[in-house]
Amino acid sequence: MMRSLFSGVAGLRTHQTRMDVIGNNIANVNTVAFKGSTVNFQDMLYQTTQNASGANQASGRAGINAKQIGLGVSTASISTNIATSGSAQSTGSPFDIRITGDSFFVVTNGNDQFYTRAGAFNVDAKGTLCMSSNGYPVLGYAPMKNEAGETVINKSALSTLDIMSEKNMVSDPVATTKAYMSGILDKNSESFTTDLGEVVTVPFYDNLGYAYTAQYAIKRNIVPPASTPEGSVDSGQYTLELTDILNSSGKSIFTYQADTGGSKTYNGQAITTPDGYSLGDEMKATDKKAILGKADVLSVGGTADTDNQIFLTFDTFMTDPSSSPKGTLMTVTSAAQNAAQTKQTPTKENGKDTVGFTLNLNKLSDFSTGFAGMVGTGGSEKGVAIDLSTLQNVDNKGNSSISSDRGSIGSDAGAGCRVGELSSISIANDGRITGAYTNGQTKLLGQIAAASFANPSGLEKAGDNLYAASMNSGEPNVNDITVDGGSMTSGELEMSNVDLSAEFTSMITTQRGFQANSRIITVSDTLLEELINLKR
Repeated sequence: MMRSLFSGVAGLRTHQTRMDVIGNNIANVNTVAFKGSTVNFQDMLYQTTQNASGANQASGRAGINAKQIGLGVSTASISTNIATSGSAQSTGSPFDIRITGDSFFVVTNGNDQFYTRAGAFNVDAKGTLCMSSNGYPVLGYAPMKNEAGETVINKSALSTLDIMSEKNMVSDPVATTKAYMSGILDKNSESFTTDLGEVVTVPFYDNLGYAYTAQYAIKRNIVPPASTPEGSVDSGQYTLELTDILNSSGKSIFTYQADTGGSKTYNGQAITTPDGYSLGDEMKATDKKAILGKADVLSVGGTADTDNQIFLTFDTFMTDPSSSPKGTLMTVTSAAQNAAQTKQTPTKENGKDTVGFTLNLNKLSDFSTGFAGMVGTGGSEKGVAIDLSTLQNVDNKGNSSISSDRGSIGSDAGAGCRVGELSSISIANDGRITGAYTNGQTKLLGQIAAASFANPSGLEKAGDNLYAASMNSGEPNVNDITVDGGSMTSGELEMSNVDLSAEFTSMITTQRGFQANSRIITVSDTLLEELINLKR
């Protein structure tokens, strides 16, 4: 009778444990990425009242089984159903991430690493991606520049993802590298009867994001024939001259200005007023041409700090360094679109075939007082390649219709841009975080890491939707989530995998089991009462 009492007590304890687990499962039915647990029972020690005996051939007796009385039940295991994913819930927030597969997000409290399936993240005041529940930063890989200058992911070490840090809130400006002219160049245009010629402007950005406009003049090249010097014929060629560069206010960068001492300067030299110029006057066209034709580097800003000097070069527009510049000689064919253009100089009648020409520059600086000085050649020169392949020389009733734009023909490649502000963030399936900016640029901000385990069921729950590695889970394998065939989905969360119907069914059987074990104690107590009553 005493054994039955203790068996009933053991049954009550184990069923209470099971009920505790069921209650926790039901309580977390709406907890993000919660994994339900199940309880398994096992019988306890047995008291053997008679050992088993084998068959006795001499006496002819058969074998006898052992006589054992069980001492109740105990909890065999509490297993977490970690392999089953919960359903997806759409939230629309870019920082809510659902992870598929057997991997986990990696987070830290500053000292230890934890692992979670709950992707309800947020960004703190410093721009760090973190758990919204406890502020633990999410770990991943930071971007870096490779030898080719490309932005790649640095997988050598885990780090916090400061995706909205101050440096990531803006996108650096990009200098224009490509531009093009298109349309019709009609040799009968009235513009060719003037000294100005056909005026074409090409917009571009410098490395600081300031907007400029390069102004060109296209003029017909009429040359006398060899047989009749008194006559003239159309050579089919045109002279292209860079005549000016305007800042974003539409003012020429070539102006006279005062230095810090108040004296007038020109090309960085203190001067007296030359040829009737006054302070702030724009240079004459002849003076501009003299500067534009020199193979020198022009410094804008007049600073003596060589590390911050800004360079602009026009050396590719030289026709002959020893003579007055006359522009770049070009041939515009009358063929269909994409006809090849030829760049020539007076000293080279048959220059190499090319598409367009190049305006060499590094950076300009937009300032109200204009151009400030000239220094010697040098600097890291970059250029804007201007494509003329769609410029046609055909009859258009005497009207030339030439236009230009930044970028490649038909695309924005090489167009350059101003500085941009962060407008949105997107997270790809492989965990790469990309920022989109108001200037049309995108920037790789980092990649969220994922950890996998040989035995994920061996992880220990640490609260706050966190797991900690244990000796039975194995060491974490941290890598790109796609390595294990998983993925991440932004704007969604993984819900709890608790099945309420199964939990309520288990609750009923647990209740009946608890009730039956309580009857064991009640009946055993009645038997003891009857035994005590024997003395009467």
